[in-house]
Amino acid sequence: MWGALARVAPPMAIATPTIRSKAPLRISFCGGGTDVPPFPEERGGVVLSATIDKFAYGTLRPGSGRETTVRSIDYDLFAKYTPERLAVYDGELDLVKAVIKDLGEGRPVDLTLHSDAPPGSGLGSSSTMCVALVGLFVEWQKLPMTDYDIARKAYEIERVELGIAGGLQDQYAATFGGFNFIEFGTSGRVTVNPLRIKRETLTELHYRLLLCFTGRTRLSANILAEQTKGYTSGNAPVVEALEEMKRLATEMKHALLRGELDRFGDLLDEAWHHKRNLASQVTNAQIDALYAAARKSGAVGGKVLGAGGGGYMLVQVDPTRRHEVQRALTDAGGQVVPFSFEKEGLHTWTVPG
Repeated sequence: MWGALARVAPPMAIATPTIRSKAPLRISFCGGGTDVPPFPEERGGVVLSATIDKFAYGTLRPGSGRETTVRSIDYDLFAKYTPERLAVYDGELDLVKAVIKDLGEGRPVDLTLHSDAPPGSGLGSSSTMCVALVGLFVEWQKLPMTDYDIARKAYEIERVELGIAGGLQDQYAATFGGFNFIEFGTSGRVTVNPLRIKRETLTELHYRLLLCFTGRTRLSANILAEQTKGYTSGNAPVVEALEEMKRLATEMKHALLRGELDRFGDLLDEAWHHKRNLASQVTNAQIDALYAAARKSGAVGGKVLGAGGGGYMLVQVDPTRRHEVQRALTDAGGQVVPFSFEKEGLHTWTVPG
């Protein structure tokens, strides 16, 4: 017995965790544009928005060796990056590279990314993907970051590090989720105010809303650049439109809290007419035709989401004529897309290896 060889158990493999994240896209009812610098720093901005059940998703697995791999399902792209290539912004997955550069600590990872809406949709998809990416690294490394920290980090990566034109609302909407009245103070402080809206009001509002894809995406940078130039040069119609949209966003918040949905629809229409004055590309013949068809068949208000120029349109209808408006939008070349409101914001979790 003493001479028997003891069995040595083979070393146990170390499980590699899988980290996942999802962040919701948003619809903005009013105030978009007042969150685009330098307007909020000089005059303060406000946005009324809600997140919906369309998401940006990310999956992260710790890598090995020196290379990081990224699979973008939306772009049908699979890429491998050395640390040297990750440091170069060349138009290929720069948003991913910037997040890795900021939060990756030089460690290789394998990433898979996809979204329920393409960039240029007007639903904040690019910023929402940035939030989902930041969430992956925060979960993986257990970083002590609050929701405000995560939203600010996503904003700084997209707007400051990469210099992509845009505002602040999308990062905060995606991180916090739900119906929010977001304030952008002149001090640079952002305050997210969750709205306690009656359940019956939300159910009725959802029934009255239609989300319609115009059939084309667009680059928001040119539209926002024209808006910013108009504001900084003191263009009176642009300045007036931004101030009116601030006022209307507050009025729409009050209408929602009081359950005054007819009033909400009228304000939505009024806000759209002001939004059209922000830049020449906010609307076009196709968008105008879709909106006119919707109005003629029973819509009481609506707007193009995001900067404008394409993407998704939101319309509020007379509830007795919902199907007429849906048919009219389809006949005019739009595609009505089902959606629901989403209460949760960024969600991250670890799947055991």
